Amino acid sequence: MDLQLKGRVILVAGSSRGLGYAIASQLAAEGAIPVLGARDAQAVADAAQRITADTGAPCLHAPLDVTDETSIARWVATGQSHHGRIDGLVVNAGGPPAGRFDDFGDSAWQAAFELTLMSAVRMVRSVLPFMRQQHSGSILMLTSASIKEPIDHLLLSNVMRAGVSGLAKSLSRQLAPEGIRVNNLVPGLIATSRMDYLDAMAGKAAGRTADEQRADNASRIPLGRYGEPAEFARAAVFLLSDAASYMTGATVVVDGGTLRSV
Repeated sequence: MDLQLKGRVILVAGSSRGLGYAIASQLAAEGAIPVLGARDAQAVADAAQRITADTGAPCLHAPLDVTDETSIARWVATGQSHHGRIDGLVVNAGGPPAGRFDDFGDSAWQAAFELTLMSAVRMVRSVLPFMRQQHSGSILMLTSASIKEPIDHLLLSNVMRAGVSGLAKSLSRQLAPEGIRVNNLVPGLIATSRMDYLDAMAGKAAGRTADEQRADNASRIPLGRYGEPAEFARAAVFLLSDAASYMTGATVVVDGGTLRSV
């Protein structure tokens, strides 16, 4: 299938590692021009160089603090000024810390709000003028399985990511007449450094090692294993492409069959 991504300019937040990096790499392999962004300037520069070395595709990159509106605007301008257009946006940010209700005061709630929900609002706000000018664009929100089934030890994520999901659905209806699609993509248990952290936290709470926690988690996945970042990335690239031109307002789950909800 030709995904018709050659030459398309796609902004990918949080792309120095993990799921964001996997998506940027897969986009480059399909002929798109990814614009990487992450807080660590050296890490995102190194990531762009690795993708170009692996795929031969050009990559742009810029430092990106998703909690800072000025930083977001500069990152978006990096892509638009070099190529004259913005065809896609992957909204992605590191998750807030694990914990239960009694663990968090107001400052933790405010930080989670800025990191998870307002980062999505600000990134979308920054790309919309360019997408509206083109009368086209695809926005993809990376969320969490917690929008379907709240996760006990991820209270902050449960609340804020539900807001991102609601934002995506609302935007999908508002922006459809302008040729702009908005979808959610939900990862299950994918083998990333974020999952290493969560397994360690959950294992500690249960009195077992991170490896034991991971094995227990995998035993409850119908496909019997954690997913690979590249498997998740392929779903993201499809949703960003014209192959998914009649999909908007959708929530696609990549979790090996774990969720029981319909």
